[in-house]
Amino acid sequence: MKLPVAAQVYSVREAAAEDFGAAMQRLADMGYDGVELAGLYGKSAAEIRACLESAGLQAISAHVPVEEFENDLEKTVQTYKEIGCKYVAIPYLNKDRWYGGSQYQNTLDNIDKISEKCREAGMELLYHNHNFEFEKTDEGTYQLDDFYGTVPAEKLKTELDLCWVKVGGADPVTYLHKYSGRCPIVHVKDFIRKDGEVVLVAVGDGEVGAKAVVPAAVESGAQWLVVEQDTHTFGSPMENMEKSLKCVKANM
Repeated sequence: MKLPVAAQVYSVREAAAEDFGAAMQRLADMGYDGVELAGLYGKSAAEIRACLESAGLQAISAHVPVEEFENDLEKTVQTYKEIGCKYVAIPYLNKDRWYGGSQYQNTLDNIDKISEKCREAGMELLYHNHNFEFEKTDEGTYQLDDFYGTVPAEKLKTELDLCWVKVGGADPVTYLHKYSGRCPIVHVKDFIRKDGEVVLVAVGDGEVGAKAVVPAAVESGAQWLVVEQDTHTFGSPMENMEKSLKCVKANM
């Protein structure tokens, strides 16, 4: 089985900000099937949708900060529904909102409300992890697992970022199987360690292991793979996105 592959637009944000339509066309020409948005670059929902339709790309999902939902839940959900997204993902929770923080319970309550509104609009709510969620609870389990154990799967799906799973100290393949059926979108991202720091690289050039994680993502029931590279120490953003896509497809 071969899955469609989307590009996280944040990976090419400078090009998208300069000329969104042209950037989307370049991604389509590489062979991407869709995109995951992270911001609208000053455009309306209708303009975003038109640009993507012109390029032949699907707006499969979007990263939307929880604060944006809280500020205007109805408008935010309707915006991404108009664009055509099937999923919306909370990309990050700050320390106060995360496990053990002063606003954690309030955030859980808000996730319940956001999820309900998304379902009414025909979308599913996801959470995208980094590595800090792999800190341990007092019971010795990962905080991420406690979080997903607290929020029912029908209210919140996971968007596993395999790079940060690995950096957090867990095994990406194990986690793909652990959340099989609950992870419709998988972030395929790679990294190396240089002077004690994590440096992001094109998929296939680092530690994550595309040959193992791509088939495991397919087996886990994922519907889409998303290539993301936040920073580009080696090579240009567009070059890296093309290289990553070729690697993902070669291992599917």
